[in-house]
Amino acid sequence: MIDYIKGTVVELSPAELILENNGIGYSILISLQTYQALEGKKEATAYIFHYLREDMEEYYGFATRDERELFELLIGVSGIGVASARMMLSSLSSEEIRQAILSEDVARIKSIKGIGVKSAQRMIIELKDKIVKGEGSQAGEIFGGAARNEIVEEASRALVMLGFSKPAVSKAVQAVLKANPSAKVEQVIKSALQMM
Repeated sequence: MIDYIKGTVVELSPAELILENNGIGYSILISLQTYQALEGKKEATAYIFHYLREDMEEYYGFATRDERELFELLIGVSGIGVASARMMLSSLSSEEIRQAILSEDVARIKSIKGIGVKSAQRMIIELKDKIVKGEGSQAGEIFGGAARNEIVEEASRALVMLGFSKPAVSKAVQAVLKANPSAKVEQVIKSALQMM
């Protein structure tokens, strides 16, 4: 599986990124959120979701792992396909989507083109427990920027791979970083393991 593609930005539009890596140009479908993050850059990293059907193969790219993770949660909801999830990430920021789901704001969710009342309600029911306020890149911003974000992501990924649930991991990692803001990845993981 491809986790990310790093390379030269050949073309960038609000819907598509063409990224060249070792002489291969990858056509990657993106959201408006990712477009805004990559605008003006000559080099970029796109975190990839490989969408494969019997008649179609597409790469969806995201500027952050956090956005890709949210995309994967959205397409996991019955009735929400890749096009609807990309439309959601183009209409609202990742944090706005999380807030709408957590606050059960059906009106905000159904204001997105292609999302009806039933889909919005289903999304809230299926995702409310999976979405933790402050998860991913948002947690990094709370604790001090990009370097902190990397530590949060790395520690969280390791703990989830060890079998802990995302909500429990997010809570523990945040608690560790509140107590010790300068903790390194290994310290965060060890302290979080002691808490869980």
